[in-house]
Amino acid sequence: MPEGVNWELVIGSLVIEEEVAVTKVVVAGAAGRMGRRLIALIRESGDLQVCGAVERAGHPDVGRDVGDVAGVGTVGVPLQDRMDAALKGAEVYLDFTAPQAALRNLEAASKARVAAVIGTTGLSEADLKRAKELCTAISCVQSPNMSVGVNVLYGIVAEAARMLGDAYDVEITEAHHHFKKDAPSGTAERIAQVIARALGRDLKQVGVYGRQGLVGERPAKEIAVHAIRAGDIVGEHTVLFGGMGERIEVTHRAHSRDNFAHGALRAARWVIGKPAGFYDMADVLGLKRL
Repeated sequence: MPEGVNWELVIGSLVIEEEVAVTKVVVAGAAGRMGRRLIALIRESGDLQVCGAVERAGHPDVGRDVGDVAGVGTVGVPLQDRMDAALKGAEVYLDFTAPQAALRNLEAASKARVAAVIGTTGLSEADLKRAKELCTAISCVQSPNMSVGVNVLYGIVAEAARMLGDAYDVEITEAHHHFKKDAPSGTAERIAQVIARALGRDLKQVGVYGRQGLVGERPAKEIAVHAIRAGDIVGEHTVLFGGMGERIEVTHRAHSRDNFAHGALRAARWVIGKPAGFYDMADVLGLKRL
């Protein structure tokens, strides 16, 4: 050992970098409002990497670097219009598209054995049945709303419904931006399902979606859902329990799409390596299934 060298100082100055495992992610609907936020947040993360990005055929941004599309700078990944090609080398894909596109994407992911996170809203019962069939080979998290707060809201309103019982009317109101194509929102529908289950009711029998005309006196067990579309509202959901002489209102307001994006990325980290099957955000968050 050479003399005159302070080895404690030398050793102390060495920086040992711990290698961080990077998860390769594909984003479907990458040029949309949610897709662009996902691209930006993935780039900011230290453990996720965009390896593919997909949009519908004919989209004007197809062929451009998806980082440029998202406004975060070049990432070296071109926006494609073929899901099967984009999935090569991927471990998980995120989907915020439309129902038909989401099912096509899930078919491609099932064949490629790539895990899925689906935040697409407007999926019908038939769509969900098909999605579950496709997830016999892969793990998939599906939720109409991936916000942590909204998933806590489900538990709150379910417990409130059980305690209040049939003496209180249930009205659900949701508000979103004027670009949203489906109504009511998937989140409002999920809230209605949670409350109906808590009260022992069949939503198909008691669910009402908006009112018009001479509808008569409100049936006691009705669960009503109303949709508002205006401006740039990110997302608001209010559950009103109305009794004689009082009412209780529980509201969740989303101030930014980042709430949903962060939840989706949390689901993406969680779903990799899980047994094949269909999961929701309650599984991701460790909450009791509702």
